[in-house]
Amino acid sequence: MPDAPPICPLCLREIPPEVPQSRHHLTPKLKGGKGGPTVLLHHICHKEIHATLSEAEIARSYATIDALRGHPHLAKFFGWVAKRPPDFNARSTGNRRGR
Repeated sequence: MPDAPPICPLCLREIPPEVPQSRHHLTPKLKGGKGGPTVLLHHICHKEIHATLSEAEIARSYATIDALRGHPHLAKFFGWVAKRPPDFNARSTGNRRGR
């Protein structure tokens, strides 16, 4: 019996092996997180974090999964993408910081 695919801790969808995925450093590498804990995410979820928050903001206030899920914009995005199939991927619309 094959292992079940991992679950994205942000949108709570499965991450099939063929889907774009990436590792997110909970504390950005440039802010002291090199060698620190990472989490496997859908690439679309990872892109949304970095389109929304600066590395300083992530290091200061959003260095946990619970904190990321609690950010108002990210919570709305993760809720929206959770309704999509696990292989859903869309192009980012660009930098949203400061909106």
